[in-house]
Amino acid sequence: MAVSSGFTGAKLENLLLLCNGSPSPSSSSSSSRASLSFPSQIGLPRRRSLAQRGASIGVGFGRVVRCEVAASDVVSESPKIDTSNISALEQLKTSAADRYTKERSSIVVIGLSVHTTPVEMREKLAIPEAEWPRAIGELCSLNHIEEAAVLSTCNRMEIYVVALSQHRGVKEVTEWMSKTSGIPVSELCQHQFLLYNGDATQHLFEVSAGLDSLVLGEGQILAQVKQVVKVGQGVVGFGRNISGLFKHAITLGKRVRTETNIASGAVSVSSAAVELALMKIPESSHATARMVVIGAGKMGKLVIKHLVAKGCTKMVVVNRSEEKVAVIREEMKGVDIIYKPLTEMLKCAGEADVIFTSTASETPLFLKEHVETLPPVGSEVGGMRLFVDISVPRNVGSCVADVSTARVYNVDDLKEVVAANKEDRLRKAMEAQSIIAEESKQFEAWRDSLETVPTIKKLRAYAERIRVAELEKCLSKMGDDIPKKTRRAVDDLSRGIVNKLLHGPMQHLRCDETDGRTLSETLENMHALNRMFSLETEISILEQKIRAKVEQIQK
Repeated sequence: MAVSSGFTGAKLENLLLLCNGSPSPSSSSSSSRASLSFPSQIGLPRRRSLAQRGASIGVGFGRVVRCEVAASDVVSESPKIDTSNISALEQLKTSAADRYTKERSSIVVIGLSVHTTPVEMREKLAIPEAEWPRAIGELCSLNHIEEAAVLSTCNRMEIYVVALSQHRGVKEVTEWMSKTSGIPVSELCQHQFLLYNGDATQHLFEVSAGLDSLVLGEGQILAQVKQVVKVGQGVVGFGRNISGLFKHAITLGKRVRTETNIASGAVSVSSAAVELALMKIPESSHATARMVVIGAGKMGKLVIKHLVAKGCTKMVVVNRSEEKVAVIREEMKGVDIIYKPLTEMLKCAGEADVIFTSTASETPLFLKEHVETLPPVGSEVGGMRLFVDISVPRNVGSCVADVSTARVYNVDDLKEVVAANKEDRLRKAMEAQSIIAEESKQFEAWRDSLETVPTIKKLRAYAERIRVAELEKCLSKMGDDIPKKTRRAVDDLSRGIVNKLLHGPMQHLRCDETDGRTLSETLENMHALNRMFSLETEISILEQKIRAKVEQIQK
C-alpha cells in the first residue's frame, strides 16, 4: 500500500514556524516523490502461530515481511490552509496531521537477520557499539521518528523505532540505512523484514529468549540486548517506550532461561563453531588436532572455553597483545595456551589444522594468496585446513574457499550444527512461547497505561490550581496573624480533601488489570474527564510532539 497523507512530509522546522504564527512557504506546496510501497496483503501483519510455523522452525522463529519500492507511488497533495482565520495549532489540528494526536505512535522494527540476509550485506550494515548513540541521534532527527534503538550483532541488524507514522517512518529509516551502508534501497527491501507494535514486541522477546538465534536459547543475544539498554541510558532518543520494551525483553529472556531447559547443550555461536569444527574432522583426531584461535575478545574467549570443554588441552591464541591471553590462561589452569602476536599469524596458521577467527578487524585477515602458500595438513585430520570464521565483518575472505586444501565456514554455516535436535527445540520453544505471550500482554498493558498519563497530570494540576486559589482566599479572610500551625493544618486539610476527591477518578484512569477494568473502559473514562474538565489533552500531545521533534533537530 502506498504511503499517502496530507501531511506530505512537511519539515518540522516549518511546524515550529506555524506554532509561532508564521506559516511556511512550503506548507501549501504539493509534493510528488517515490515512496516505499508494501504488498496489499501485508497491511498490519499478524504473526503466524507457533504450530503454523513449526515446519519452518529450523533456524529461528522470525517471520519475514518484505517491502518493495514503487516509483509510481506518490504522496498526495497537501491541503491548503487559510492562515488568516485560525490559530497555528488549530491549523495543525484540523489538518491531516491530526492523525498523530488520535493514533498512538507505533513501535516498528526494521531488520535484516541471518534468516533473511547474506553475510555480505549484514557486514556492510553492521554498526559498532561505540556508534550506537550517534545512530540513535540520527534516527531521531528523522521527521517521523520519536525514539530509536539499534541491535547490531553478527547475526542481525535491527532498528527499533517509535514512529509517528508507520509507513513514513519505515521509509525514512530504510533510506537512512541505505545512506549509511551504501546498499540501494531496492536491495535492502528484498531482504529486510518489518514488524509493527505487538508483532515487533513479540519478535524482540523471541530474540531475547534465543528463539530467533541459529542456536536455540544461546545466551550471548541476551547479553547483547542488555548492552543496548546500557549504551542507551542517557542518550536522547532512547525514550520511555523503547527503553521499557528492551528492559521487559531482558526480564523475559531471564525468565525463559530459568523456567525452561532452553539453554542446555550448544547455546552460543562460539559453542556451535567448535561443534562444527569437530564435526568436520575425524573423531580420532579430536584430541590431537592443532587448534589456533585468532582474537582473544569475548567470542574468542568463549571459543577457547568450549574447546577446553571438548577435551582440547593445547592451543595457540593469536592476539594483538598478551594481556587478555594471560587472563584467559589464568582462568583455565591445566590448559597449555600459547600466546603469539598478530605479526606471526600466518606462521601459526601454517602450523594449524583448525583456525578460528573472531576479531573486530574490518578487513579480511586471510585472502587466497595467503592460504594457498601454507603447508598442507596431515591426512589424519582429513587433509583439509579448516577456517571457522565467526566474525562480522568476516576475517576470512570468500576467495579462500577457492583454495583446494582449505575449507571455510562462517556464521551462516552454523545452521548445520543446530539441525540435529529440531523436535527437542520445538518442544522447548513451545514452553517459551507461552511465557512470551504472557509477558507481551503485560508489556502492552503497561504501554496502554501510558495513554492516560497526560490526563492524570493535567487533572492533578487542575485540582491543585483550584486548591491553591481557594486556600489563599480562606487564609486572607482569616487575617495576617494566623499561627503557622493553623496555616499548616488548613493547608493539610485542603490537600487531604483534594486527594480524597481525586482518588476515584485516578483509579479509573489506571489500567493494570487488578480490578478487571478493560482498556476501552479506561480510555472512555479518560475522554470523559477530558470533556468534563476541558483538559485539552489532544492539543497538548500534538504540541509536545512537535516541540520535542524541533528540539531534537535543533540539538
